[in-house]
Amino acid sequence: MSPGDGGSILAGDWPELERKIRGRTPARLLQGRIGSSYRTPTQLDLREAHAAARDAVRTELDMEKQFGQDMIKQWGLFEVSSQARTKDDYLLQPNLGRRFSEPSQEELRQRCSKGNDLQVAIGDGLSVTAVSAQVPTLLPALCARSAALGWSVGQTFVIRHCRVGILNQIGEILMPTVAVLLIGERPGLATPESLSAYLAYRPHLGQTDADRNLVSNIHARGTGMTEAVERILNLAEQMRKAKCSGVPLAVERTRLGE
Repeated sequence: MSPGDGGSILAGDWPELERKIRGRTPARLLQGRIGSSYRTPTQLDLREAHAAARDAVRTELDMEKQFGQDMIKQWGLFEVSSQARTKDDYLLQPNLGRRFSEPSQEELRQRCSKGNDLQVAIGDGLSVTAVSAQVPTLLPALCARSAALGWSVGQTFVIRHCRVGILNQIGEILMPTVAVLLIGERPGLATPESLSAYLAYRPHLGQTDADRNLVSNIHARGTGMTEAVERILNLAEQMRKAKCSGVPLAVERTRLGE
């Protein structure tokens, strides 16, 4: 429906309605057209967003560029990698991104303590752009709140060419009560800066997405930083109490009437 098409919306009401609709979603609604095509500004905007999404996927992780030397030094960050040796391997063979390389497994054993209440890892995933935009703020807030709760927090590390399933091996090697993987989401045309936090209770080999919980869309126009920290830690606390995660956690919460 548009002004003048015989509908009930008056022409004078249209700008306000359009403003309200666009204020509720980043989707490209009511863009207008020229004949059967997008208007030139819309077409250029879409091409720019598509290029940003491709860059987010194809960019290689560079810790100094993404985090800066001060953050790396403050948090003692170090890089390990999955079995995917190149970005093409990572994109074309997903299973390679779900397991650590042999040298990385040994490095984790040497540099990280075991059995902590919370273990945070950072994975590049499908958007290095998201990792760069969100992690420098999210990681300090998450660790500070965890420490305030009296939880022991393991040494954070960064994983190159990382898939969500690598949580299982983090659990096998470091044996945390709850593991949290901060990982770049697959970018769309709305934003390439969206980060996810996947959580699992005592993860181990053989677990699937059904055994994990997720806080997604962590970015400026999605789940805000403060809300993300609270949701992550709330989930972690529920996992510790219920001694499970994923679908079993949802079942347990339903049983308890939460």
